[in-house]
Amino acid sequence: MPAYFVAEIETTNPAGMEPYRAAVPATIAQYGGRFLIRGGATELLEGEPEPKRIVILQFADAAAAKRWYNSPEYQKILPMRLASSTGRAFIVEGTS
Repeated sequence: MPAYFVAEIETTNPAGMEPYRAAVPATIAQYGGRFLIRGGATELLEGEPEPKRIVILQFADAAAAKRWYNSPEYQKILPMRLASSTGRAFIVEGTS
């Protein structure tokens, strides 16, 4: 069953995020993932606060998403994102 890595991110240091943005697509592809949503306009319909930048990645399953997240390739660049943004990220299992 597919799984989705979902992140809501607020960039606090745009220049610091550039190396991460340049490097992350190759790590995602290496582990069989793909971008479904990478930024784009959001429209709040319920609740608050207003969402920031939304990223959704699709993987074959939750195990593949975790392999990517915990991979040496991603862990090498993750500190750039953590130092240059705030937010949260999680994995959601989809339907087959």
